[in-house]
Amino acid sequence: GCVLVVSVIEQLAQWHNSTVKAAIERLCDYIPGKYQIMHHMSCCIDREMNADVVCHSLRLCKQDPGQPLCHLYSPPKLHRLCELMHPFTFIFLPLQKSFMGFSSVCAFPLLANLCEKMKYVLRNKLPFEDFDGDKFSTFPTLRGYHWRGRDCNDKNTTVYPGRRPDNWDAKSDSNCNGIWGVDPKDGIPYEEKFCKGAGSKGVVLLGDSAGAHFHIPPEWMTVTQMSAKSFANLPMAFSDELDWPQFSEITGFLNSTIGWTDSLYLRLRKRNRCNHRDLQNISQNGGSSGNLLSLIKSLARNQLLDNPAIVIYATIGNDVCNGERDTLAHMTTPKEMLSNVVQALRYLDLHLPNGSHVILTGLVDGRFLWDNLHDRYHPLGQLNKDVSYSQLYSFLDCLQVSPCSGWLTPNETLRNLTSERALQLSNVLKEIARSEKFANFDIFYMDFPLRQTAEEWRKMGGEPWQLIEPVDGFHPSQIAAALGTGITWQKALQEWPQVLGKENPFNDQIEAIFKDQGGH
Repeated sequence: GCVLVVSVIEQLAQWHNSTVKAAIERLCDYIPGKYQIMHHMSCCIDREMNADVVCHSLRLCKQDPGQPLCHLYSPPKLHRLCELMHPFTFIFLPLQKSFMGFSSVCAFPLLANLCEKMKYVLRNKLPFEDFDGDKFSTFPTLRGYHWRGRDCNDKNTTVYPGRRPDNWDAKSDSNCNGIWGVDPKDGIPYEEKFCKGAGSKGVVLLGDSAGAHFHIPPEWMTVTQMSAKSFANLPMAFSDELDWPQFSEITGFLNSTIGWTDSLYLRLRKRNRCNHRDLQNISQNGGSSGNLLSLIKSLARNQLLDNPAIVIYATIGNDVCNGERDTLAHMTTPKEMLSNVVQALRYLDLHLPNGSHVILTGLVDGRFLWDNLHDRYHPLGQLNKDVSYSQLYSFLDCLQVSPCSGWLTPNETLRNLTSERALQLSNVLKEIARSEKFANFDIFYMDFPLRQTAEEWRKMGGEPWQLIEPVDGFHPSQIAAALGTGITWQKALQEWPQVLGKENPFNDQIEAIFKDQGGH
């Protein structure tokens, strides 16, 4: 983080031909709120040191005994790093106090309960603002309606998206799909008239950072594009854990500021307007078949009161991706994969309404990443042509925070072995779909459609590297998400038509009522 911030400050000074102090002021003006901690860096950067040297000077970075020196840029040629460090050790004290002050805020009695609630939310992945405790919220972030359908009455625990209508919603909207009341022409409730027999279904994603749609805007660190507008979404992004589930390929529902949004939810909603708001993105950064066993408990589905659901199980990489030095030894084994997934399916069988469906998604072949990005310049390196993705991958691997040390490596043998394990785990999922039977849902398997997505994108004149998030060089981009939705949808239409259900013939009439009620 320090290296990133200092790099941006140095490049801002260069791009605008200004002093470092002016560059820091410019960056502070761009970012919402006051991040005064950056002012402590100014006297270091004036020494014309690169970001690695500055951050070691601040003691925000260190080299442990016996460990390699981690650096993103080429080390200074004329001086050893330790010779450049000692004049700036005094700066560490105010920084240390700032960090300690932040961490001790929760010691205040008035804030202790709030902090505990925040910890509970982060640990259990439940909405921070949920007054009736039904796991749905009227607040967008902090696991609110960006992640699940928006609650339409947060004071009534029996009103939430996805439930079967209470008395056909003649008097009020119990399932938040906007359809309620009685047709004065014949006295039949609208919900009964338009949704009875329509086979309404919600969509649920059990996934990882790809499903949650992890995204760091490249303009946050590309000084030629940087402005106050670039950082307008920063508070929202942080309160959503740098995820953008409202744009994702499974549960996306908003027009995206980072490309077009096409999602399984939007297509299901278009097919049957009675599905409005019935979505849940139960994903987390770093999600794997192992930690999904605890994450799955935040699922909101009542077996007796709610509509069936289409559940997408998609942990596409973290069972083989880890930051361990001996990455192969820490990958999920086929036996562990079998146990984890079957446990998750047994949990779903106890909570999903009868008539639900589960689609198991195979792991990605991550060799695509190195093959298409390693020799390209990262956004941080585009101004001076000095940071490639291979340098970034090596830096993160040295720090032991690589998102996938088995794929983001120049070691071709290791990349191949990682893909071999990923294929083994995908075959476990395929066998589960073939052999396991459950009472309340059927199971299907599909490969992660990266190859088909790349082929479609090439036909449209695109380049493969555009399918990968530019900042982290690891996750699928918004383009890849939108194209993947279409491929998944076509496969479901052709091979599992019962999953999607039939098209509701009353969609146009429902749409007319929405408009008559002012878009309710």
